[in-house]
Amino acid sequence: MRAIGYTRSLPIDDPQSLVDIDLPKPEATGRDLLVAVKAVSVNPVDAKIRQRRVDADGAWQVLGWDAAGVVEAVGPDVTGFAIGDAVYYAGALDRPGTNAEYHLVDERLVGAKPASLDWAQAAALPLTAITAWEVLFDRLAVNTPVPGGRRAILIVGGGGGVGSIAVQLARTLTDLTVIATASRDETRDWVRDLGAHHVIDHGKPLAAQVEALGLGAPEFVFSTTHTDSHLAEIVDLIAPQGRFALIDDPEVLDVVPFKQKSVSIHWELMFTRSLFETADMGEQGLILAEVARLVDAGRLRTTLGEALGAINAANLRRAHARVESHTAKGKVVLEGFG
Repeated sequence: MRAIGYTRSLPIDDPQSLVDIDLPKPEATGRDLLVAVKAVSVNPVDAKIRQRRVDADGAWQVLGWDAAGVVEAVGPDVTGFAIGDAVYYAGALDRPGTNAEYHLVDERLVGAKPASLDWAQAAALPLTAITAWEVLFDRLAVNTPVPGGRRAILIVGGGGGVGSIAVQLARTLTDLTVIATASRDETRDWVRDLGAHHVIDHGKPLAAQVEALGLGAPEFVFSTTHTDSHLAEIVDLIAPQGRFALIDDPEVLDVVPFKQKSVSIHWELMFTRSLFETADMGEQGLILAEVARLVDAGRLRTTLGEALGAINAANLRRAHARVESHTAKGKVVLEGFG
């Protein structure tokens, strides 16, 4: 089968950083689905793992943690899906990725593809939707108010992949006032169109901008990017006893300043459930099912921001470069092999 792989970390402008290869077609066992991949999207985790590979055993590594496709075969223990089903999912961090014609994934991590979306539109959603859902409802518990806080959430990086769906989920499924950050005209318009009540500039101090809105101190802050740059401002603006979540990887995260306000800190990794095969691992499939229902009901929309053509090494290098630039709006997607 066709795939895109790499053997060592190289700058993305090096033609060997991602290469077109041929690999054996895998076989479904246990609770695995074998999916014929139709479209994939690229996330920051793809670039991070590619950049950090330290072993040099020469074995091909395949990245990719978002896909939409058709079930080609099922393992003997599968109960929820059948051959021919259209599905979408984010996969598992410790297994070969989706940048291949055929991909194995545990059925518990999979949802039926939203019927109203095409392959590319569907592939844009899984990883970011699960991440945003887990942050909002599992980590921050946004439907449980903070005494004395303003029923509001600040989403730092509202124009990115996770931010784009977090804005929609918060607006659609909660009573929160949604404040999102964006620094360019294009992304400000994008975030407003997704439903943010207010948009502020993360290139400027955040606390003063939030105060100027006249809303009071927000109960929740969700930081998707550059958390280390904004941490002092977040400490200043969040409500006492508020809840703060992040998903990025600051080199240093000094949480001591949060103590005076008794702020709880939540670090989200959407791969935790699959990495540790937690008892509630199947929640991710249920989340995707609910997201698909909301999409097909017209309450959520795809976050596809840019389609870069077929799934091949050249286009995948372009997609990684876009993600690494931190300027992508929504999700970068590739569709079909060519």
